[in-house]
Amino acid sequence: MPDRHAILSASSSKRWLLCPPSARLNAALPDKAGEAAAEGTRAHALAEQRLHAFLDGKKMEKPESVEGEMWEAVTAYTDICIEKITAARKASPDAQVYVEHPLDYSEWVPEGFGTGDMVLISDDSLEVVDFKYGKGVRVEAEGNTQMRFYALGMVHEFGYLFNADRIRMTIVQPRIDNIATSETTVKDLLAWVATKKKAIHEAWEGIGERHAGEHCQFCKARATCKTLAEYELHGVREDLDPQTLSEAEIADIVSRAGSIKKWLTHLEEYALQEALDGKVWDGLKVVAGRSIRKITDADKVLETLEKSGYAEGDLVKPRELQTLTALEKLVGKKKFQELCGGFLDRPPGKPTLVPLSDKREPIAISSVEDKDFDDSLIIPF
Repeated sequence: MPDRHAILSASSSKRWLLCPPSARLNAALPDKAGEAAAEGTRAHALAEQRLHAFLDGKKMEKPESVEGEMWEAVTAYTDICIEKITAARKASPDAQVYVEHPLDYSEWVPEGFGTGDMVLISDDSLEVVDFKYGKGVRVEAEGNTQMRFYALGMVHEFGYLFNADRIRMTIVQPRIDNIATSETTVKDLLAWVATKKKAIHEAWEGIGERHAGEHCQFCKARATCKTLAEYELHGVREDLDPQTLSEAEIADIVSRAGSIKKWLTHLEEYALQEALDGKVWDGLKVVAGRSIRKITDADKVLETLEKSGYAEGDLVKPRELQTLTALEKLVGKKKFQELCGGFLDRPPGKPTLVPLSDKREPIAISSVEDKDFDDSLIIPF
């Protein structure tokens, strides 16, 4: 896997194709990978090991240090890859398999390169499979620009060696049971990238207009981007009727509430970190937040109170199970369901307004009552 990152990376291509200047802006800013990114890196390394073990005719057992949830996700992804490899070899004995394979699409994008988690080459088709460990955002294969640039990388390396005309692009996101596949032809793929020449040129040169939208979510410049600020605040100040919000205005604000909240949270975090690093903000100051008292020696507290005549039953809480999320992370979601599914219940969630693009089915309003919902987060043991 390459140690450096492409300025026009496939993984961020959705953003820089829509907002060309963001490519150079992000290249100039430091990476601040969080815990989720670190988990994803671990999962990819584990998947690479398991696939190599299969290709070497070996079976890889779960390492003791790996949590059940991660092993379950890696197993689900690699099992799909193994099925694809077996089917390809059955149809075409000389099918080739590459794991964590560098893909060069610099013929169309300056210094463009990426890594295909699994690349499968056979006489009639080329396929790239991408492992998404995250579960916060569902990733679709149709129209996915990252996968299209990976496909171009396959055309660049293998297109002249095989007669394959079809290219298959598959995303496996096991933690939310998402397996998405899109298929195109070499001709259509080349026609698509030809329409992106202007955006590619502007992104490489760091020119063009900024455009804000959903694609800004992982932009490192989003805290200071005025275009994004104007986008998030559009309709909240100047554009509103001074007396009453119209129905359309209310619907518009509510549909963007999640995006606005995320942007505000990121902006607050950015401003606080800058202040902690020494920046003085006009009209702002850093203060100590709410502090919660802690017991430093629980055994001594218990011993002291018992000596003072208090009963242990009044001092010690009953045992509690970990949260469902923590238990599933430890055991693995599927295994936990197999073992304990009979002891679980899923009450309806509280009514929530979401955009029409949300994939959830609308609920029947007349059937909704407050007693139907349960927000309890603690499971007594």
